[in-house]
Formats: sequence, structure tokens, C-alpha cells
Amino acid sequence: MQPERIDLPQGTLDLLILRTLSLGPHHGWAISERVQQVSSDVLRIQQGSLYPALHRLERRGWIKARWGTSDNNRRAKYYELTRTGQRQLEAETESWRKLASAVASVLESL
Repeated sequence: MQPERIDLPQGTLDLLILRTLSLGPHHGWAISERVQQVSSDVLRIQQGSLYPALHRLERRGWIKARWGTSDNNRRAKYYELTRTGQRQLEAETESWRKLASAVASVLESL
């Protein structure tokens, strides 16, 4: 039985990408696969969402890109977290935890 997939709330994609890149440089496909794997196949990032997000994060200076060779010997763009991106990840993680805690409190109180 396939797990039920859910749509990502606005702004969550950036956080997931930053968190994945905190583990080290990855190319786009590997970022998508990692999120899908860690979420037990509940979260899937479509390429039509992933690559615009990667470009946006790069423009903001939160990640940087370089060309390299993937495991299957193909040319791929690898993304890695910058210091500014690490600080952004910490801030967004804290905000997400506060939001999740507040929502949980409301759900449990009713």
C-alpha cells in the first residue's frame, strides 16, 4: 500500500532543500530522492518545483552551485549550503518548530 502523499505548505520546500544540503553537496535529483526516502515516500518534490527553488536559493546566496560528475558518470550541477544558508536553515527550523508546536497545541486542546 502506497503512503498518502501530502502537498507541502508554502515555504516548506526551501527548508527541506536547505536541510538536505546541510548533509553535504548534492545534485538536484539526489535532493529530491533524499527527501522522498527520509519521509518514507510521503513527500515528493517535482522537478518543476525543485529547480526554480534551487535557483531562488542560489540568488539569495543561501546555496552555491558547481558542476561535477554524478555517480552514473553524468555531468551534474551540485549544490551546497553557504554560511548564510546555514544561518537561514537555523532560523527557518526554529520557526517551523514553533509553528508545529502551536498547531499541535490547538489540535490537542479541542
